[in-house]
Amino acid sequence: MTTTRRLQRIIATTDFHSAFDAALPMLTYLHSARHDSLVVDCGDFFEGTGYYRLSHGRIERDVLVHLYDAIAPGNHGWAHHFEPELHRITVCANAVDDRTGKPLFHPVRLVHIGMRRVAVTGVIGPQAFNAVPAEQRAGHRVIEPVRALRELMLAHHHEADSWVVLSHSGFDEDLKLAESCPFLDVVFAGHCHSDRPEPVLVGDTLVLKGREMAAGYALAQPLGASWAAQMADFPPATELPDELAPLRGAIASCRDELQTSLGPLRLSYRNGPLDRHALLKDLVRRLHDGLGAGAVVLNETALRSARLGTTLFQGNLLAIEPFENTLVHAHVPDELATNPTALLARLTEQAGPIVSAPHPLPTRVPTVLTTSYLATAYLGGRTRQAGLRLAQAVQHTLTDGDPR
Repeated sequence: MTTTRRLQRIIATTDFHSAFDAALPMLTYLHSARHDSLVVDCGDFFEGTGYYRLSHGRIERDVLVHLYDAIAPGNHGWAHHFEPELHRITVCANAVDDRTGKPLFHPVRLVHIGMRRVAVTGVIGPQAFNAVPAEQRAGHRVIEPVRALRELMLAHHHEADSWVVLSHSGFDEDLKLAESCPFLDVVFAGHCHSDRPEPVLVGDTLVLKGREMAAGYALAQPLGASWAAQMADFPPATELPDELAPLRGAIASCRDELQTSLGPLRLSYRNGPLDRHALLKDLVRRLHDGLGAGAVVLNETALRSARLGTTLFQGNLLAIEPFENTLVHAHVPDELATNPTALLARLTEQAGPIVSAPHPLPTRVPTVLTTSYLATAYLGGRTRQAGLRLAQAVQHTLTDGDPR
């Protein structure tokens, strides 16, 4: 942070998810606001569109390094927070090394905002942490956020007048956090994927969340003895400032590649927002019939919705399936192999709504065709490759190709 900045407020974004098609207003506003604002993010800046798939996170990293002062880790892009430039600005109080118990990131950052000494920290909720791919979180664990924040406050209470948390836990969890930690002044929320149009006051703690996918931001600033807060949309902009010209070129280069045509869409998928549940039902049926798998199990959160026209473009496909999943034949744990109802219930609880084929599942399901993510995170990781990427299967289903 340069010494010429006199900070007056905090501006927070969340769940950007690589939404560079809509990012011009956000990038322009944050660039202009940095002279007197601490700019922070509540996690999941990475993954979600083809920009991430094509640039492997380079554009996101450049944005965070040049425009942000402090960021909390999310479940998407967890590994990027260990890159030196991003590790330097990542704050998290409750993520630790599983063996030593030492913090994985800076637990707190102390800044002056107005006349206040402000402690800025972050937390990631256990549910969000468990959604990190298993290989990325190996050797890591999280402490219960309330406990971690209380211990941090006791260690630094003499250094700060105010406490601000960047949380990647979900809004409802943050309301509980505020109730259990009344010493907090502001909790910026993330991870919940829902709009919260107004700040919520829990005791003396403000809990608020900006709109996701580059649509808006949350703002908090000292006012007398307390804090004032609001949410707003980013104002329109027509062009990035010259200082961000390298970003402009990188975004434009990816955009050109994402406009590659992959063929005409089937009639049922044309000219409207994609119903991912309907797509998954079509997809699991085709995989079951076309590949001869005894059972197919996919989670809705493996895909995202997108607005489609009459042609499937590369950008559409990478926005619908942004996570590079492969399809695998996974061994089902013995206690679930003869209880398909319990299998689906457990996966739904851990990974969200599940779509399967055939319906109902057989009474005995020793293996399922599923994503590498579900197999590794929730089914024990014993797999055999199916030789097909989920994106390929989605493309064939949307364009009436052969799923094989």
